[in-house]
Amino acid sequence: MNPTKAAFIHSIEIEKYHYPSDCPFSSERAGKTRGILASMGLLSGEGRREVAPEPADRRTLETFHTPAYLDVLQKASKGDLDVEGLHMGLGTPECPVYIGLYEYAAMACGGSLIGAKMILSGEVDVAFNPSGGYHHAHPAEASGFCYINDVVLACLHLTDAGKRVLFLDVDVHHCDGVQEAFYNRSDVMTLSFHQSGKTLFPGTGFEGEIGAGEGKGFSVNVPLPVDTYDEAFLVAFRAVALPLIGAYDPDVIVLELGMDCLSGDPLAHLKLTNNAYADVVRSVLDFGKPILAVGGGGYNIENTARGWALAWSVLSGQDQAADDMSIGMGGVMLESTDWHGGLRDRMLVTDARQRGAVAPEINATIEKVKSNVFPLHGLSK
Repeated sequence: MNPTKAAFIHSIEIEKYHYPSDCPFSSERAGKTRGILASMGLLSGEGRREVAPEPADRRTLETFHTPAYLDVLQKASKGDLDVEGLHMGLGTPECPVYIGLYEYAAMACGGSLIGAKMILSGEVDVAFNPSGGYHHAHPAEASGFCYINDVVLACLHLTDAGKRVLFLDVDVHHCDGVQEAFYNRSDVMTLSFHQSGKTLFPGTGFEGEIGAGEGKGFSVNVPLPVDTYDEAFLVAFRAVALPLIGAYDPDVIVLELGMDCLSGDPLAHLKLTNNAYADVVRSVLDFGKPILAVGGGGYNIENTARGWALAWSVLSGQDQAADDMSIGMGGVMLESTDWHGGLRDRMLVTDARQRGAVAPEINATIEKVKSNVFPLHGLSK
């Protein structure tokens, strides 16, 4: 699909909120992404628009989160943390209490919901909310920098409209909150590529987690070994994701683009470049389905913002123009201290040791996934 209508969801209003300065999670990444795109002229032009998020209302949030949990979040947002809040995951280094946390989470969630609504109405083919992607939040528990699960709520909005949804997650962490929400359902397939839970939070997302009841076969996990590189990642993606997306034939694809798989991310141990993400986005576009993309993780701020800018250029059909512009300007306009070569990362060289350690493990994982899931969808192993 070459999208003709694409919305980038962001506003100055959401930039008012900040996680504590000592927290690895940076809400500023979305604003930095927007700055890169604006400087390159990639937010304007025919079919492209910016859309401001609006906070999700309490009634909508209660379609997934419990009233008691939301009450605790609202109190914590004013600096009030009690024992009940501690039991709900608040007050940890990963889910700190700070002024405005509820307002920010509700607005970030509202951005994903607006994207879902615009897709349902036919206003856009593609919507990207870089402030979304809080896939670890549970109905009554904060986890992994996530307080309100915008992904679950957006998927519920789409399924309530009768749509079959495929949630594809390429964040480095397993989407435990989303998988749990839809584990017994077949109207949402969760398909996650992530660093193995043997070596990374949240310790879930193994090949045997395939759903239950009506949802059997609709949770698919591809755990990846430390040091996974572009070629190995894309081998797994093409072997697993492409056949399953084709067989499931969703009405809408929700795509989480956490940039913490990138080499050099301080909280993870994969070795991807953003070129792999661009290939994933392009492959997903080829299915011709509407796409709601969200941000997610990414703890090297500059690399994350540049990766999301590249992803938007592909999602909105402007990647060739962005590549040409980057070559002409040398990338200095991006103000990145890490890499002045435009939106795309340098290709990383792999050695025999890395390939020898990674490729066999990924091939074994592919075979496990095919054996566990493919026959349930009429696919050969």
